[in-house]
Amino acid sequence: MKKALIIVDVQNDFCEGGALAVPEANEVIPYINLLMEENEYDQIVLTQDWHPADHKSFASNNNRKVGESIILNGVPQFMWPDHCVQGTFGAEFHKDLNRDKVTHIIQKGKNTEIDSYSGFQDNNHFMKTGLDDFLKYHEIQLLEVVGLALDYCVKFTCTDAVANGYITCLHFNGTKAVNVKPDNGKDAIYEMLQKGITVLG
Repeated sequence: MKKALIIVDVQNDFCEGGALAVPEANEVIPYINLLMEENEYDQIVLTQDWHPADHKSFASNNNRKVGESIILNGVPQFMWPDHCVQGTFGAEFHKDLNRDKVTHIIQKGKNTEIDSYSGFQDNNHFMKTGLDDFLKYHEIQLLEVVGLALDYCVKFTCTDAVANGYITCLHFNGTKAVNVKPDNGKDAIYEMLQKGITVLG
């Protein structure tokens, strides 16, 4: 069975000192590097948040405060600080992430009008990113997922992976939650278990 490692959004803005820093985010990087060193993956894919500066998920572009919610093109949208803007340092992958074995990069969140938490598609389920096509082309059946953040982009990438027919495993030690609300990370794990995602300790 061919397997791939999906590394979600290990970018400067989500790491320590970033515009949308996930608590303890930097701690997952050595774990992810070790996975790549100790395991043989047929493909290693990075996802990259890659927003235009005028992206509608940014509070600054809606005259809103960070933490508010609006309805954006028919779906609820949390208002985030500006982050992972195309071409900026914040959008770059963290320097400590070993990319020697990476075979493919998927950029998401490029459409100004709609956010894209999942590595597979936007939040409206309207535009695909090409990740599913890439994995199917390479006959991947098993996905292992790590990265940032557990309660948003990692969760939605995992649930879309299952929906697309992949055996899906989350490495708990390879992810951290934003925890906008204190239980978000715990709730995300519960939701993933309910959908048949294996959580590896």
